[in-house]
Amino acid sequence: MDKYTLNRDETLLLVVDIQDRLARVMNDKDQVIHHSRILIHAAAEMDFPVLVTEQYPKGLGRTVPELLDWVDEDRLFTKNSFTAYTDQVKEALGRLGRKKILIAGMETHVCVFQTARDLLGDGYQVFLVGDAVTARTRINHMNGLDLIRSMGAVITNTETAVFDLLKVAGTPEFKVMSALIK
Repeated sequence: MDKYTLNRDETLLLVVDIQDRLARVMNDKDQVIHHSRILIHAAAEMDFPVLVTEQYPKGLGRTVPELLDWVDEDRLFTKNSFTAYTDQVKEALGRLGRKKILIAGMETHVCVFQTARDLLGDGYQVFLVGDAVTARTRINHMNGLDLIRSMGAVITNTETAVFDLLKVAGTPEFKVMSALIK
């Protein structure tokens, strides 16, 4: 069951290309930004790392302000490739030593798909947060989810991931996170 279990000491959140100009044309963008922010808060509260990528920020803008305020600029990587699994990200993952990668981002069937494929191919366990990824169209989003699932990633959601990482109720972390999820 390890494939389906998140532990904070093994987990890292990778936020892929949730950028200003890109977000404007995305289906369910508000939901994705909201859930991604919850995941970033969870990482801060439970002390696991967050890496963020930006696809060609000169053309697509920076990470949306709702998320950028919570991002460590030292863990933000720009890219031109569709995959977020760039040499810089590979190096950061190697330093951090985490093998379970939670993914949020845009677009499910392009950058998120290619990133998940490359991570899985390199031996990482991928947990795609279904309510924290999107595409311009519902069919592209669903196709991306199907492709990623068929490659062996676990498709989860924000609430399931957060409560799996928490493990128990009644802690100060639980109180903070349950207030955010409501």
